[in-house]
Amino acid sequence: MSFTLSTLKTAVQNYTESSETTFVASLDTFIQEAEERILKAVELPVFRKNVTGTATASNTYLSTPSDFLAPYSLAVISSSVYSYLLYKHVSFIRDFTPNASTTGLPKYYALFDDNSFLLAPTPDTTYSFELHYKYRPASLTTTSGTDTTWLSDNAPDAMLYGTLVEAATFLKNPQEIVQYEQRFIQAVNGLKNLGQGYGLRDEYRYDIAKG
Repeated sequence: MSFTLSTLKTAVQNYTESSETTFVASLDTFIQEAEERILKAVELPVFRKNVTGTATASNTYLSTPSDFLAPYSLAVISSSVYSYLLYKHVSFIRDFTPNASTTGLPKYYALFDDNSFLLAPTPDTTYSFELHYKYRPASLTTTSGTDTTWLSDNAPDAMLYGTLVEAATFLKNPQEIVQYEQRFIQAVNGLKNLGQGYGLRDEYRYDIAKG
């Protein structure tokens, strides 16, 4: 079983037995909320990306990709050598370099906001960076209505029950919220087990030296 945008919306309306105008207009939002919960709950290689970027001299900020969700690693590339920065809290960065004019090869980074990292020390010249990160794939709500996404193909139960949790919340039906939340958690746990299975395979393990 898999869902297109149209079939998922139909399923949610059938489960809730609601075709009220405001409810139907909110279905895209319910689906997006479900997708966000799933993506934040599971770790799967399919949602990983590498991207390169540049930080300029005297600029303490490095922009995140538009589909950025969470970092795995950030490396600064100097003379073809990769140096991996240590991930810290913003407060550590501020303590480490209270004066942003302190420059050098960056050693630390922190997520400053949804759109940028904070680097320390401030780059003393232009550097290239490589970011390995968890990304937010395109939402099912952005498709034509007849297409599917990885989540709607591979996690249809999580998509359905996650959307139904949001729908039941909108409809203020606490009994159904509990029921659908339980089913959603079961579906997400199945995805987590899939992620753990990937982690046990040699090509996804970090404790095995690469030849």
